[in-house]
Amino acid sequence: MDQRDRMRAADTDREAVIERLRTALNEGRLELHEFDERAAEAYRAKTYADLDRLLLDLPGVAPASRSHLAPAPPPPPPAPPPGTVPRWLATLWGTWAAAVGINLMIWILVCLSKADLVYFWPMWVAGPWGVLLVIATIGGLSRGEPQRWAEKQASRQARRQERRRRRGGY
Repeated sequence: MDQRDRMRAADTDREAVIERLRTALNEGRLELHEFDERAAEAYRAKTYADLDRLLLDLPGVAPASRSHLAPAPPPPPPAPPPGTVPRWLATLWGTWAAAVGINLMIWILVCLSKADLVYFWPMWVAGPWGVLLVIATIGGLSRGEPQRWAEKQASRQARRQERRRRRGGY
């Protein structure tokens, strides 16, 4: 028995051992009743030797990168096929552009009919909707939405072709 084994353990030492036991429980190395028994012994431990005995049959702590409990980082979204992003953006922003265009034309016609510039109310259509679309665009690009959109489009196209083929109107 060396000098360290005879030294008295502190509360922080006991808590460190209990945390290691909790990790072993989460890894499936201990059953719940074993954890309870060892945790109670850890609180009663007086020396380092008492604490070390509780961990003798447990392996050392694996770094989080090697641990089976550490979740694998999510794979990056696959790169969309060429031309997918512009088509997705056109679909996402097309309705906005049409609505803003119609509102601008109405505003221009009103201004021409009055022969004066009137309050530019189309900004209340274009602005808030545009801000929401910018947020949706950034979020969608970061989550790989163009790829999912392209897959849905391809699936729809395949279903249409299958229906045409069954009807004989290919």
